[in-house]
Formats: sequence, C-alpha cells, structure tokens
Amino acid sequence: MHDEDDTLEEAARQTVDLGNRLAEPEQDVDPGEVADGLISGAVHYWLFSRQPCGDPACEDCAELRSAEQRLALLKALVEEVARDSEYFHTTGDYGVGHA
Repeated sequence: MHDEDDTLEEAARQTVDLGNRLAEPEQDVDPGEVADGLISGAVHYWLFSRQPCGDPACEDCAELRSAEQRLALLKALVEEVARDSEYFHTTGDYGVGHA
C-alpha cells in the first residue's frame, strides 16, 4: 500500500507524463493550453475530493465547511507546489540580475 507521499509523487509524475503526451510537438498543440486544461481538471478533482460530509460537527471537515474555505486551502496548496517547483524561477524572469 502506498503512503501519502508516494501517492502524491506518482499522481504528479503521471500528470506531467500526460501533459507531455498531449503536447507532443507533432500534434501542433500549445503546451500552455494543455497545462491550463490539466490545472482545470486537477482543480475540479480536488474540489470533488474535498466535499464536506453531512455532519456539521465533523472535526475532519471543519476547514472544508464553505466554498471560500476550500478555495483558501486550494490557493495555499497551489502556492506551495509552485514555490517548490524547479520551474518557479527562470533566467527570463523580470528583475533577475544577469552578469
């Protein structure tokens, strides 16, 4: 059985693999549009997986009780994942010093 870190890494790897397959050069597809579609699907799945149960007293669902709470959690996760990415900073970024 996979632990949580293994599951997360495998899902991320498969998503990148899917993006690469969908954006193969011979398919004449914009990789940015593929990435936007992958994000859209991931957000829909994430929101589906974070629906609170029907028990208003459920402690596990306390931070998922409203759409705004779920959106705040999603934004925090996206920022964390983006900042951890090797692609977050690039040499083409505005304000990057060049020697």
